[in-house]
Amino acid sequence: MTAPSTFGLSSEARNLHWLLSNLVEEVPGIQSVAVVSSDGLLLLSSDPERNTAAREALETKRSGPRGSAADLATIVSGIGSLTIGAAKLMDSGKVKHTMVAMEQGSLFVMSISDGSLLGVHGSADCDMSVVSYHMALFVGRAGHVLTPELRSELRKSLEDATSGSAR
Repeated sequence: MTAPSTFGLSSEARNLHWLLSNLVEEVPGIQSVAVVSSDGLLLLSSDPERNTAAREALETKRSGPRGSAADLATIVSGIGSLTIGAAKLMDSGKVKHTMVAMEQGSLFVMSISDGSLLGVHGSADCDMSVVSYHMALFVGRAGHVLTPELRSELRKSLEDATSGSAR
């Protein structure tokens, strides 16, 4: 994984980048990770190269950035909304963790704080309990620092990186 530039970010933002990089590098089978705000916007991604591919796909009017961090953010946001609605209909309290097992991979979604979500795309052979455990560690470490101010800073840094590399 290529580490995104954290130059000019607050120590909290740099720490979140470090936690995300650490999650991807230490847990076998994780293919990509996205942190999504409550309104579905990508805040943090493990795949800066895929962010570039997503921009290029949009610029060349292809059908879409299949496999990009933007796609993962969209999927995570949608699954988060669906499970929150289901929990409300069932009077079952807040959704803590959602897992989708597929033939060729896995998708994990976990609540962080204030509606923010952590999404992980794993390989088919990943150890789901290990991925879930490390996601819980990330959420425990990141949840208390993911303030509205930090979410705004992360979103702005992602937009700046997007506009900067599009030039």
